[in-house]
Amino acid sequence: MLPLAYLRKHSEKVKKGLRKRNFPQPELIDQLLETDRKRRSLQSQLDEKLSNSNQITKEIGGLFKSGQAEKANELKTLTVDLKAQSKELQEKLQKAEGELLSIRTQIPNIPDESVPSGITEDDNEEVFSAGRIPVLGYDALPHWELASKYGLIDFDLGSKITGAGFPVYKDKGAKLQRALIQYFLDKNTAAGYREFQVPHMVNEDSGFGTGQLPDKDGQMYHAQEDNLYLIPTAEVPLTNLFRNQLLDAKDLPICLTSYTPCFRREAGSYGANVRGLNRLHQFDKVEIVRIEKPQNSRAALDKMIEHVKTILEELRLPYRILKLCGGDLGFTSALTFDFEVYSTAQKRWLEISSVSTFNSFQSERLQLRYKDKNGRKQAVHTLNGSSLALPRVVAGLLENCQSPKGICIPKVLIPYTGFELIN
Repeated sequence: MLPLAYLRKHSEKVKKGLRKRNFPQPELIDQLLETDRKRRSLQSQLDEKLSNSNQITKEIGGLFKSGQAEKANELKTLTVDLKAQSKELQEKLQKAEGELLSIRTQIPNIPDESVPSGITEDDNEEVFSAGRIPVLGYDALPHWELASKYGLIDFDLGSKITGAGFPVYKDKGAKLQRALIQYFLDKNTAAGYREFQVPHMVNEDSGFGTGQLPDKDGQMYHAQEDNLYLIPTAEVPLTNLFRNQLLDAKDLPICLTSYTPCFRREAGSYGANVRGLNRLHQFDKVEIVRIEKPQNSRAALDKMIEHVKTILEELRLPYRILKLCGGDLGFTSALTFDFEVYSTAQKRWLEISSVSTFNSFQSERLQLRYKDKNGRKQAVHTLNGSSLALPRVVAGLLENCQSPKGICIPKVLIPYTGFELIN
């Protein structure tokens, strides 16, 4: 969430940022500020009533001690009225605080000044590209046909067991998955990220802390009886490791990585663009998360981008980087760079990673602070990125590395797979 103090001081800047996002409810800012004024007025009135009540209580005690019982009892009547008034004010204050929180949770993060204007993904700005797009023969196959041809992935079997979007990986397909996971983790830990194994379900507080709830409630799988949610990304449990904590400046930065399966309902997804591995309800991903001092967060974002670039270059996959426009930004993000790999057989770009900075938006929800060298409590900045999501990496590898003799495994993966060719 955006800090209240920031909203009060920079309401016009916030409105400008929301316009860049094409946010449909800019009136929420004025509504929030009015509710905040109401809340502060109620708090002031309540404080005054409580102060008066405390003062009169002290006077009553003094009167009883000095033998002025009659006057003391008269004042006791007054305290009864003050307590009733205080109770009414407390109820109004509690209601106002609930309304304020409800409004704040509906307001997305403010885009960084460098975020380009735009409405849809078509308005995203390409900032980098690398790698050679291979020229395939006329008989080149898309990954779902290659997966079937070489017995790597069984989509029908997954549908039989669970439903569409839950593939079964087999034999060398399963080994390729495991090889990529280990390779990604090794790259991340070598770059200084600490590896964690985290729960694959989280409670409502965790979903709220990183901004998935209430914004993406309908997109998450929910175990209603226990009120737990299957994670859409390891970002949620990793970042929530530090919820409600006060860190020391010397502990920063905190750099984390984790492999988890990810679960997304992807409601409304259909058509050719979601075929095969293009969009799944369950998929594997290795995540990186950073918790930084505000002054270091932009440099940390650049470092994360360079890190993902080295992985894609070692895999020898053609890729590009897009800076997302205001209309395509996620609810919690201030600045996001998407990595896309080119699917030669499908002749289209596939997103394989998003690297984002949230500034203090998540830490405000998480109540995550650090103590600076002067002992003052400051908000941290949080960042995260896919390093990497497996399905579209596998799709890119199968399609771009196909040859008449089979699928050629990138050199960097051979020590992990134990084989050079899928045939």
